[in-house]
Amino acid sequence: MRVSTSQIYNIANIGMRDAQVAVDKTNQQISSGKRVLSPADDPVAATAILMLNQELARTTQFTKNIDTADNNLTLEDTTLQSVVSLVQRLKELAVNAGNTAVLSPSDYKAMAAEVDSRLGELMNLQNTRNASGQYIFAGFQSETQPFVSNGGGNYTYHGDEGQLSVQASTTVTVAVSDSGKRVFVDIPTSHNTFTTRPSASNQATPPAVISVGDVYDQVAFDKLFPEDMLVTFNANSAVNPPSPNYTITERTTGKVLVEKQVYVSGQDIKVSGAKFSISGIPYSGVAAVPSTISLNSAAFTGAVAADKDYSVTPGSLQISVGGITETLVLDQNFATNNGSNALNDFITALGGATDSSFYSTLPYSSSTAAANYKKLQNLGITLSDTGVFTSPTGLNITVKNGSSAAISTITGVATQGAGTTTPNIPITYPGASTFNFAATPQTVDITVNGKTTTLTLNTNVTNAASLAAAFNNGTNAIELAKLGVIATPQGFSSLNNSVISLSNAGSNILAAMGVSGNPVTSSLGVLAQPGDKFVVESTGKQALLTTVSRFSEAMKNVDSTQTSKDDFAKLISKTLASLENVLGNISAVQGDVGARQNMLESTRNLNSDIELNSKTVLSQLEDLDYAEASTRLQMQTFVLSAAQQSFIRISDLNLFKYM
Repeated sequence: MRVSTSQIYNIANIGMRDAQVAVDKTNQQISSGKRVLSPADDPVAATAILMLNQELARTTQFTKNIDTADNNLTLEDTTLQSVVSLVQRLKELAVNAGNTAVLSPSDYKAMAAEVDSRLGELMNLQNTRNASGQYIFAGFQSETQPFVSNGGGNYTYHGDEGQLSVQASTTVTVAVSDSGKRVFVDIPTSHNTFTTRPSASNQATPPAVISVGDVYDQVAFDKLFPEDMLVTFNANSAVNPPSPNYTITERTTGKVLVEKQVYVSGQDIKVSGAKFSISGIPYSGVAAVPSTISLNSAAFTGAVAADKDYSVTPGSLQISVGGITETLVLDQNFATNNGSNALNDFITALGGATDSSFYSTLPYSSSTAAANYKKLQNLGITLSDTGVFTSPTGLNITVKNGSSAAISTITGVATQGAGTTTPNIPITYPGASTFNFAATPQTVDITVNGKTTTLTLNTNVTNAASLAAAFNNGTNAIELAKLGVIATPQGFSSLNNSVISLSNAGSNILAAMGVSGNPVTSSLGVLAQPGDKFVVESTGKQALLTTVSRFSEAMKNVDSTQTSKDDFAKLISKTLASLENVLGNISAVQGDVGARQNMLESTRNLNSDIELNSKTVLSQLEDLDYAEASTRLQMQTFVLSAAQQSFIRISDLNLFKYM
């Protein structure tokens, strides 16, 4: 067999290379102490090593989580213990304050000063932060201060009910915080009570403040419970002489408890057993602009006798206000009298007698006229003796569905079909004027509830009816419908009593309507805009800060009268019961915190066992046997040396040496 020189060299290179690779690999294993340097060395072991390293990394992170969680829970437990100490001191003060026979008002004020100091300490503790600057009692809102003073002894919780948690192992998650609402706010009370707060939509600057208040008559308040109350400030013009005033209603039913009571800043407000005060200058709101529809006396006087006679065939018309509809019935012959007497009979029959006691006097109390009067009362409107329907709340009045055309004739109001609705912006057409919009079209912007559209007049107008037709022409009708507005010869009416505003109107449009200004806004049927509102919410729970605040306020206000001392003694009893409930609630939370710390400790031990076992298995798979590696290195070094020596010998072979 012939062996070429190049083949000899290739074989030698391969042998020396493989031997050198083996030596280098063994050297790397010895220097790193690892048996498996790459997955190719042992694929099965490499997979197991990867999984074990991941497990160890997780366990290390779990250990860090446990340390952080334990620190947080320790801080919470320490904080709660401080709160307990303060509450116990407050209980001592409450017991001492119960000695009303000895203590004077000045003594109580001195005690109130200490209570206020303790109140500040409690608030600071409830706003405790951890080492990361997070509020520990804010739930998930850990960057937001949970407890904030609103003035008047009121405090608001701005956190939520969440609990921060950490993963302590692959199967264990532990809560590391507690919601301040759970710990300090939702404390059951021995009695029904309430909380107070201003509405978020209040407009006064600076804002008026409502006090924390208290229940002064438990029996009366229990009758109200669980209903809430709403204090709403009315326009100053609601009372005479005009001055700030408020109305108190049940929040859900709207039942009026106190109506148009004159407001005095800081003065106690007592209603349904609850006592509180409001301080400052609340926004009073804007009074309603009544809506009206007037009957036309001239139309009644000029009507023929047949149109006035309903003694054989009664007539009727419907009146709608605020979604309520009543049917007024006419069953008399109004042609039996002449002139104003006949007109008075007609208005009286509709419910507009000058003296309303007429409708409760026999034999008229059972008449159709008396029934019509009651229907007007149900609608919340009146009919004056001059024939003007008035809705004092500003709700639009609609007169419709007259039983015959004669009803429209004698009232002077269109009552057929959809009838006539109070014009929020009335039209007063200027006599026999003509406006040539066909030659020179003009536009007007109309705005309702923030939505604006443009109406275009492009037909000639000669009277109020043709002006209304022009406003309803073409796309104008579609645009008005979108806004919930109708245009009639009487004017513009909003179907939902929203304020209508006309702006950027052509001069001839304003002249045709008989109005002026930019903008032109609703002048009839404008609903009242309520002023600032304050909510009194019934509850069976009382926050710790509220309990202490009420205790302090009561001591500041107690006087030397026996009635005052008796009321204060009742509050002391409630305060002690509430503080005892606070201690019970905090004790339950402390027990929960301790249980979580125990869970963390047991999980830490379990993680340590897992870590130890993982490291043992990892060592078995990964660590190098140095004795075996040393022997192997010697053998591999010997093989490399032999390969090198063999190459030297073979490379010297040459036929010329044997010639």
